[in-house]
Amino acid sequence: MSAAASGDKEGRWAWRLTGFVTLCVYIFMFTPIIATVVLSFNSSMFGGFPMTGFSLQWYGKLLENEQVLAAFRTSMWIALVTAAVTTAVGVVTAYALIRFDFAGKQAIGTLVILPALVPETILGVGLLVAIKAVDQPRTLLLLILGHILLAVPYVVLIAQARMVGIRRVYEEAALSLGASRLASFREITLPLLVPAVVAGALLAFTISFDNTSASLFWRPAGVETMPTQILSMLKISISPEINALGTVMILVTVGIPLLGGIVLQGLTRLNRRGKTRENA
Repeated sequence: MSAAASGDKEGRWAWRLTGFVTLCVYIFMFTPIIATVVLSFNSSMFGGFPMTGFSLQWYGKLLENEQVLAAFRTSMWIALVTAAVTTAVGVVTAYALIRFDFAGKQAIGTLVILPALVPETILGVGLLVAIKAVDQPRTLLLLILGHILLAVPYVVLIAQARMVGIRRVYEEAALSLGASRLASFREITLPLLVPAVVAGALLAFTISFDNTSASLFWRPAGVETMPTQILSMLKISISPEINALGTVMILVTVGIPLLGGIVLQGLTRLNRRGKTRENA
């Protein structure tokens, strides 16, 4: 057998092994999620296989559970505020880091990205110790600020990646025609940043809504978010109601970004068609 044929054979086996390992990883990751969704429709009060029938009763019980509804409203409100503030701060920060040169630029860029590099548990414990040291009680405002701190790096990175692809000549042309820096950003740069703005807002919303470890450390007494509510329910018992609640979490954290991506693609296609018609 020639060396070339032997190399091709080894390459095929390597790709097959890589594909097999990848398949095993995906099975390991998604099997618990699929099992949670399936068991949420189990008619039996014992949340396990084999299923005894199909039922939506556990979703009905969620709608009757005031604690779950309160946790859902709290998580939605915190996530919406986090997404709005984080997107505004992240886009402005990315614009400043890409378009301007100033003293301490590298240090500021590193500090902005640092929360994404530190494990959430370590960051949560560190900030908890800090607020205890200054005798600051845990409040809802501090929880929201913590979520903003965790989400800002991702929005900045997304906006920076988009900003790099936007040529300066458009802004310089507007400035040469008498537009102010603010007007140039509002009329030229921001419309081109729309994909990054939408993507950053959806990602910030998902990070906040699905956050567990930081919320455990920073939430005030008596306030529950969806992840902490699930943990509280797990301490009592494992019931199909928890599977239903987990399914709702999956739908929100996966469905909203997916829906946003579909809408964004549709808007992009409409813009392209409009530009094509104008050029024609």
